[in-house]
Amino acid sequence: MKFFAAAAISSLVALASAAPALQCYEALRFGVISVSPTTLAAGDTATITADFTCAVEYYNHVPKYTDYLLEVPQNNNGYEAPYLLAHREPAPGTLTDQFTVQASDSLCAIPHAYYWNASYDIFLQMTYPQNGTDGSTYYTVGGVYAPVTITTVNA
Repeated sequence: MKFFAAAAISSLVALASAAPALQCYEALRFGVISVSPTTLAAGDTATITADFTCAVEYYNHVPKYTDYLLEVPQNNNGYEAPYLLAHREPAPGTLTDQFTVQASDSLCAIPHAYYWNASYDIFLQMTYPQNGTDGSTYYTVGGVYAPVTITTVNA
């Protein structure tokens, strides 16, 4: 009986001291993206950060390529095409990506100043390998969004 009690207490202590389980909701299957600051004017610099912890460790979506695009939200007037901010290839084993981008005059003027005083999204598009039924590799694409606002030129 003493052995059983000692084993039970030992198991409870081990369970209580274990690291908390990773909470990975389906919405995190392609990573998490954040932009700081979220309001930009021409000349401002923003830091874009992506975290692939859940994508890699829980869903096995290991990024091969990442593309960061400035996009207009749904129901726009149809004239603003996505603008590529960066194309990156994360190093193997990397769970985060971070870089800065400057909202240049040309970015804020594409097309012809329609980006000013409006809300947009930074879209992280992740390309990751999957195994086919015959064991061959094919690539799948998925992504997540972060909202940003582009204002008029700083005075």
